[in-house]
Amino acid sequence: MAAELTLSLHSAISEIAESDWQACAGDGNPFASHAFLSAVEDSGSANARTGWLPQHAQLKNAAGETVAVAPMYAKSHSYGEYVFDHGWANAFERAGGKYYPKLLVGVPFSPVPGPRLLVRPGSGVPLATLAGALAQANAELDMSGVHVTFCARDEYDALGKAGWLQRLGVQFHWQNNNYVDFDSFLAALSSRKRKTLRRERRDANAAGLEFVTLRGGNITNRYWDAFYGFYQSTVDRKWGSAYLTRRFFTLLGERLGDAVVLMMAFNGPTPVAGALNLMGSDALYGRNWGCKGDWPFLHFELCYYRAIDFAIAHGLARVEAGAQGEHKIQRGYVPSETYSAHWIAHRGLRQAVAGFLEEERREKLAQIDYLSEFAPFKEER
Repeated sequence: MAAELTLSLHSAISEIAESDWQACAGDGNPFASHAFLSAVEDSGSANARTGWLPQHAQLKNAAGETVAVAPMYAKSHSYGEYVFDHGWANAFERAGGKYYPKLLVGVPFSPVPGPRLLVRPGSGVPLATLAGALAQANAELDMSGVHVTFCARDEYDALGKAGWLQRLGVQFHWQNNNYVDFDSFLAALSSRKRKTLRRERRDANAAGLEFVTLRGGNITNRYWDAFYGFYQSTVDRKWGSAYLTRRFFTLLGERLGDAVVLMMAFNGPTPVAGALNLMGSDALYGRNWGCKGDWPFLHFELCYYRAIDFAIAHGLARVEAGAQGEHKIQRGYVPSETYSAHWIAHRGLRQAVAGFLEEERREKLAQIDYLSEFAPFKEER
């Protein structure tokens, strides 16, 4: 690291001024924002008790100006990350190593691609400089490694050139090809797929439910209470853990305002389902969903089709509907690469993981090619 730059680590996002953070993060991706990260921490969702000890990085120049930041946590486990390294941890510990604690540069409980190495525009600080500072901090803290998850493509490339191990993942994203409305999107599909989507939307909207899109200050505690119940029911069905506290959702609405988009379904006056999204400068990011009851195609309508409607109406370039779900392909969400990068201190583990990732990358690229063949668009597209 250049002598005129100084790295400090912070045990709470509140220790870094929001203005300094946002000067580096920008306004494009809500998950990288000071507001989102503070909501996760202040709500008790991500803290030392839950195994997410904040170690946020702040890089300053000789004049004391913040030139780069990174959302970073010391982790005592690998839950809530969605880039799975449990196999690496188990193998290393069977061999006598200690995989935890590790450092994670990412956003808690959010498999959402976006910037992670947040360099202030015009500062002249290369991404590799911040990456080198994080690797140095890892050594001083005696951690097993640094993992940058769901990073942007330019960060992935820069980290790879700096010697970090690169990992590919797959998600399913909808791309807005200048559609003027949902029908113009349907017109781009093959006839058979177009009929399927129309039938699903027709059946979902014929069930007698009312659909409402709420934003920012319009999301009162009544709606958050209902949505938190949906969130918990989804967690229960999947035998998972409710990472997010009830208070998180209130703070999210207060701090991110109209960037919070909650789509809800009502049966009479009663909320019965909800889909939570965050809006960035060019994308709508689908996050959590839940439902109490059983209605035909309600999940597709609330999470996928109404998200497309919203993106078209607001001129957004894409919808990112979260992790997993090959069923999304038939609904216009196509396979898309996601990226992570890993700095592993132990040479033996590093070599073993490098070999695994090389083979995994080939498999992921082949998977993307194969799944792309099932996209519902007309062949001339």
